[in-house]
Amino acid sequence: MVPASLECLYGDAFAIEFGLQGIRFQQQVLLPVTYKGLPIGDYRIDLLVENTVVVELKSTERHDPLYEAQLLSYMKLGGYKVGLLINFNSTILTKGIKRFVL
Repeated sequence: MVPASLECLYGDAFAIEFGLQGIRFQQQVLLPVTYKGLPIGDYRIDLLVENTVVVELKSTERHDPLYEAQLLSYMKLGGYKVGLLINFNSTILTKGIKRFVL
């Protein structure tokens, strides 16, 4: 199984749990990107929790600063103040979670 597939599965598991807990969330939220006022594409947020917290899911062997930059870009473009980068490929899950605040 490729990592992207695992990330989708983890996202679906979060969706089930959030639903069971009554937590409002959205999956695969499109975040339009513009250049000089013209649309050039979309970013896709893995999970947006309570319209406040951006969650980026990963399942990789190593931490790459690119993942942090990706999450921070989503937060800045969307005007969100809090983000979580969660890497499920950690020996202890809590070591794979990094919180960001703007």
